[in-house]
Formats: sequence, C-alpha cells, structure tokens
Amino acid sequence: MLKEFKEFAMRGNVLDMAVGIIIGAAFGKIISSFVADVLMPPLGLLLGKVDFSNLFLNLNFSGPPYNTLAEAKAAGAPTLNYGIFINTVIDFLIVAFAIFLLIQQVNRLQKQPTPAPAGPPTTKDCPHCLSTIPLKATRCPQCTSELKAA
Repeated sequence: MLKEFKEFAMRGNVLDMAVGIIIGAAFGKIISSFVADVLMPPLGLLLGKVDFSNLFLNLNFSGPPYNTLAEAKAAGAPTLNYGIFINTVIDFLIVAFAIFLLIQQVNRLQKQPTPAPAGPPTTKDCPHCLSTIPLKATRCPQCTSELKAA
C-alpha cells in the first residue's frame, strides 16, 4: 500500500498540481499586497482620501462611534468590514484576470499547426512488383514491366 501511494505521489500530474498550488498561494499573497499597498492608496486618494481598508459599519448602534476599524476591533464592537471586502474582491479580479491571461497563452502555445493540404500524388505503385515509381513512368525500373501511360 505504501508503494502504491509513493507511485501515485510521484506521478507527474500530482507533482505539477502541488507546485501549482504553492506558486498560486505565493502569487495570491503578491496580488493581495499589490492591491492593499500599491493600488488602493492612490485609488483612495483619487476618491477623496478614502482608506478602503478602514471602511466599516459599526453594528453596535447604541455604543459609541469609532473613528477607525482598529478602535472598533479593540473595543470588541461588531463591525461590517465592507472596505476589506472591496479589497478582497479586487484581489480576486486581478488574480482571475492574470490566470485568464496565463491560460490564454498556454492554450495559444499548445495549438497544433494545421498540416498543409496534400498536393496531387507524384508516385504510384507498380501493379506487378508493387514498388513505388514516378507517376509518369511507362516502365518499372525494378521489374522492367511495361506500364500503361498515366
């Protein structure tokens, strides 16, 4: 049983999948950092100095208002963190688009070129010895039989 598992685990498909998952996880972290640290700050600045990661709705309506999400979390207030959700949606869209571009390129590289259509035949078989001879031959060079003109 251990031998069968080893054979299964060492198959190319399983190893390729494992490498893909590891690289995908690292790629996801890179995209999350890109969105949170590079893309959203200028976008928030353009939209009137909005910090998307700090957008939240305090669900404790009878409690005190909180200026930041960190204050609300420190106080243990229930919050609806729609700014973080917006960041996550943008993360997903960027990752999905990047994967789409990658798959598109892989599919383009895997396309097999269409073979050129075959031209008219240039040879024929000798009816006597079955050797291949030019189409216009009137005598077989192998068996010296006379052939009908094509």
